[in-house]
Amino acid sequence: MAISRGYRFPVSFEDAFPNGLVMVGEVMPDVEYQSREEKAQGRPVRQRMDEATGKRQWKVSVTDPHEPNAKRQSFEVTLLADVQPVPSTTEVLPGMRPVELDGLTAEPRVAGNGEFKYQSYLFRATGFRAAGRGAQPKSGGGNTDASKAA
Repeated sequence: MAISRGYRFPVSFEDAFPNGLVMVGEVMPDVEYQSREEKAQGRPVRQRMDEATGKRQWKVSVTDPHEPNAKRQSFEVTLLADVQPVPSTTEVLPGMRPVELDGLTAEPRVAGNGEFKYQSYLFRATGFRAAGRGAQPKSGGGNTDASKAA
């Protein structure tokens, strides 16, 4: 196979999300799983590190207004940065703000169970950029119904 499993394809934000994204909530550290025993022993919570870049992983919940399937409209994006990324936009409603992502990559995945499997993507980005900086959405062209589940 020419492309190895886990390859991250660089993708422009405008191509992946023609109507932009809405961030719901706050940027949170992506922490490793802790068993009950580890919690009971008082072991500290460890933040995940990206194997490819060595950077800390952060999670943010987003909604894609362009996605027609309601179950796939909201998903998590992994942010890779040494320090917690801060969005450059203000809230339009409590806990909601439009965002654009810098350094966006997509990793193809299979999601779903049994006979209900579908193509999805794991999106990673290096941070936020000023919203509205990118090009306007193009009419026509491109595959617009690809799922964006994480």
